[in-house]
Amino acid sequence: MNKSTAAAPHEVRILGGQWKRSKLPVADKPGLRPTPSRVRETLFNWLGQDLSGLRCLDAFAGTGALGLEAASRGAAEVVLVEQDPALVKGLQALCAKLKASTVRVERGDGIAALRQRGGAGLDVVFLDPPFDAEALFAPALSAAAAAIGPQGFVYLEAPQPITEDALQAAGLAVHRQGKAGAVTFHLLCPRPAG
Repeated sequence: MNKSTAAAPHEVRILGGQWKRSKLPVADKPGLRPTPSRVRETLFNWLGQDLSGLRCLDAFAGTGALGLEAASRGAAEVVLVEQDPALVKGLQALCAKLKASTVRVERGDGIAALRQRGGAGLDVVFLDPPFDAEALFAPALSAAAAAIGPQGFVYLEAPQPITEDALQAAGLAVHRQGKAGAVTFHLLCPRPAG
């Protein structure tokens, strides 16, 4: 979201599941731009309301909204990866408050965390990198594609639609996509062989 046109909200709410309506604080940090509620609502309509048993990784966790939304809806395992130490501390406190036993917070680089899980067969990887860090998009897509299983999904939020060349390079295809304001969001799946 362009900082000059809109201020970041100071909190967002979980939309569904066991923690529905729980507030997630949004720190005032440059580049921290939580996924808008209507985008999360659309995404979880696409993924399904019940994510029981799914294994998820939120590679640029920030507020934790995407990963915690998945955990709230029954995901068996959610890893929130975040580099900023203050945000990590906030996520840990939030998970303790929610008693989120299926959520693990890791401090580190989201792309490196995905690369470590190559072949792990994750069900959903959430990618919401800073919009001004365009160099992260291609390596994040490739690492996410290698970490999901054959029926898995990669969610990507970006300032513009992902190109066909970038999708092919990562071995992914568009399953669904949408646009809301300055956000283009994509649900991607492994590209069929051949």
